[in-house]
Amino acid sequence: MVLLEFQMSPRAEGDSVSAYVAQIIDIIDRSGVPYQLTPMGTILEGEWDQTFAVVKACFDHLRAVGCTRIGLHLKVDWREGPAGRLQAKTAKVEQLLGRKLHT
Repeated sequence: MVLLEFQMSPRAEGDSVSAYVAQIIDIIDRSGVPYQLTPMGTILEGEWDQTFAVVKACFDHLRAVGCTRIGLHLKVDWREGPAGRLQAKTAKVEQLLGRKLHT
């Protein structure tokens, strides 16, 4: 099972990229892959091919809509075992601290 965190920085005309980011999030949401949106990127949870397919779909979309430069930051944690680490990792830290975190 993979936890894959990524951030895409599309470059096109103008300074604002929020419309492109919204399009990427739509692709992620429609993929059916469990994810967590953060202010600095998105975390996907699934099998290797499944999560990388989502990243590729986002990249391909940005190219298709005219982005002439795309920066990509990618971090992967692969571990054998069941899904559910997206929530379980935070829950474990909360358990060890004995309190709910403000996330």
